[in-house]
Amino acid sequence: MIERDGVAGVTHRTVAAEAGVPLTSTTYHFDSLDDLLIATLISCARDMATEVYWMIDRARSRGSRGAEEVAALLAEALGPRRGRTMAEYELYLLAARRPELRPAARRWLDVLTSMVRHDDEVAFRVFLAGIDGLLVQGLIDDEPPSAEELRPVVDYLLKPR
Repeated sequence: MIERDGVAGVTHRTVAAEAGVPLTSTTYHFDSLDDLLIATLISCARDMATEVYWMIDRARSRGSRGAEEVAALLAEALGPRRGRTMAEYELYLLAARRPELRPAARRWLDVLTSMVRHDDEVAFRVFLAGIDGLLVQGLIDDEPPSAEELRPVVDYLLKPR
């Protein structure tokens, strides 16, 4: 729903209608709209963590530093999955305005930090900020960048300092 209508389109009523369940079902499971949005953020983090886990596994099995795999993941997020990526960023930005959503929004960074081995905390934070920047820039591009276009930037972000 957030892909289609944005966060502003999410109400208990619209979620129930989309799911084809009575309104009482959504209000029973989620006391507030924030609870529903928190569950959505957690679900997004879980899905992305699974994707990143397998991407890391593929890169390691190939003996790769991961630039090609990260570039492909970004291209997918900005191309075929563009709507989902926009919805996720809309949720993250909403967390900036709603403190009760922040722990769920930060969960993604916590999960990623626990999955990726890194020796240099500053370099890792620069990498994550660069990835966020590439995603936001890609979302406002008229044409999404390809993995080939993203690869040199990702490779640069992964260079040892």
